[in-house]
Amino acid sequence: MKKATIALLALLLPFSIGWGKCQDEALTAGEALQALEEVALSTQATQLANGTIEISTNFTIGQAVEAAAEELQEFIESQLPCAEITLVGAVLTIEYGALPGSCTYNGHTYSGSHSVEIVSATLGDLVVYHEWTDLSDGNVIVNGDSTVTWSSEDSSRNVVHELTWERVSDGKSVVGGGNRTQTLLPGGILEGIEIDGDRYWTSDRGDWDLSIDGIEIRWIDPVPQAGLFQLDTPFDKSVTMEFDRFDDDTIEVTVASGGEEFSFHVSKWGVISEE
Repeated sequence: MKKATIALLALLLPFSIGWGKCQDEALTAGEALQALEEVALSTQATQLANGTIEISTNFTIGQAVEAAAEELQEFIESQLPCAEITLVGAVLTIEYGALPGSCTYNGHTYSGSHSVEIVSATLGDLVVYHEWTDLSDGNVIVNGDSTVTWSSEDSSRNVVHELTWERVSDGKSVVGGGNRTQTLLPGGILEGIEIDGDRYWTSDRGDWDLSIDGIEIRWIDPVPQAGLFQLDTPFDKSVTMEFDRFDDDTIEVTVASGGEEFSFHVSKWGVISEE
């Protein structure tokens, strides 16, 4: 009888250990919220930089870089009278908020400094380099740089960035980068952009790696309104995030991993609440 009991325990022990490990690996509500908070902050930072990139696309392709820079200066001054712009060759240095007037563009109100260098304005070889110093919209502060190249074949642009960002409300600081391809949504530039690619960052919680698959995002939203994120987390779980617009001011986000899923609402002001 003793041998039979020992044998039975030997059979049950691996099963119970495996079951417990499976339970430990299931996504918790706290982890789902952490992942969404990190993604939302990262997206706010990249969208802030994206907005100033968008401002800097308005010049005629095919002309000399100096002429393109002059044309771009005139456009930015027409859209943002608050901006003091210094032009040297093909490099513009923009101080948002240095002058009176509106500093709002595509839903963001800017402060800080932005350098734009038109490296090439040739059709098929359009390259612009950006550098930001304390760029802010009151919610996040962004520092870093990006190289943007355009493809005339599929009307897309590629953005490679290295940034640090800080949340104004609590000083949370993050460093990261990414490589993304962007195209316009059907409604055009005023509606927003579609993005594929990847982002990565390191925060006080650890290292995060994000794969971006056909997401759609409006300029004013802190998270996408459609599409899928795949996020590798510092707690060794791969998480998916699916986005659906709930109403004009709210996006529903479903965070899932290991057979568990949690739903949240994210407002256009970045407030996250459980559904």
